[in-house]
Amino acid sequence: MGWLTRFLAAVAFLAVGVIFSPETFGSTSDGSKSPTAATLLKLAHLLGFATAWGAALWVTFIGGIIMFKNLPRHQFGNLQSKMFPAYFTMVGVCCAMSVASFGYLHPWKSSSSTEKYQLGFLLSAFAFNLTNLFVFTPMTIEMMKQRHKVEKEENIGNEVGWSKNVEVAKVNPKLAAMNKKFGMIHGLSSLANIMAFGSLAIHSWYLASKINL
Repeated sequence: MGWLTRFLAAVAFLAVGVIFSPETFGSTSDGSKSPTAATLLKLAHLLGFATAWGAALWVTFIGGIIMFKNLPRHQFGNLQSKMFPAYFTMVGVCCAMSVASFGYLHPWKSSSSTEKYQLGFLLSAFAFNLTNLFVFTPMTIEMMKQRHKVEKEENIGNEVGWSKNVEVAKVNPKLAAMNKKFGMIHGLSSLANIMAFGSLAIHSWYLASKINL
C-alpha cells in the first residue's frame, strides 16, 4: 500500500503539471499550435533520463558505500542481491524509454552528427545495464552465496568491512580463490555500471546545452 500511495501521488503531481501547462490543449500562450505529441515524448525522455541518472548516481557513489560501511557484510551482500536486479531493471527500462523517445524525436536520416552520437550514448547505457542485469549480476550473486557458505564455516561475515575475510583468506586457499573470482566478476559488473553512468553523464551535458535560461 505504501508503494501504491507514493505512485499515485507522483501521478497526481504529474497530472497537475500537465493540466496547468500551456501546451496541454494544443496551443501556446501566443495562440500558435503546439505539437502535443512531441511535448509528451520530450517529457518521457526527460523523466526516463533523470530517473536513470539519479538512481545511478545514488547507488554507485552514495547508497552502496554507506551500506557497506555500516552493515554486517553478509547482511549487506544479501541486501545487494535483492536490490541490484531491481536497480538494473529500473534503469534499463528508463534508458529504453529515453532511447525510444529520443530516437523518435530525432530520426536517424535527418539527425545531426551530435544527435546520432547522443543516441549512441543512450543505447550504450541501455546495453551496459542489460549486460549487468542478465550476465554479471546473476554470476555475482551466485558467487557471493558460495563464498558466504565458506565464510560461515570460518565464523566470519557478521563483521563490518573486509578485515576478517582478508585475514582468513591468507590461511584458507579455497576462500582466497573465491575472493579472486568474486573480485573479477564484481569488477566487471562495476565497470559496466560506470560505463553506463558515464554515457548518461555525457548525455546530461548535451541536455544542459539545450536549456535556455
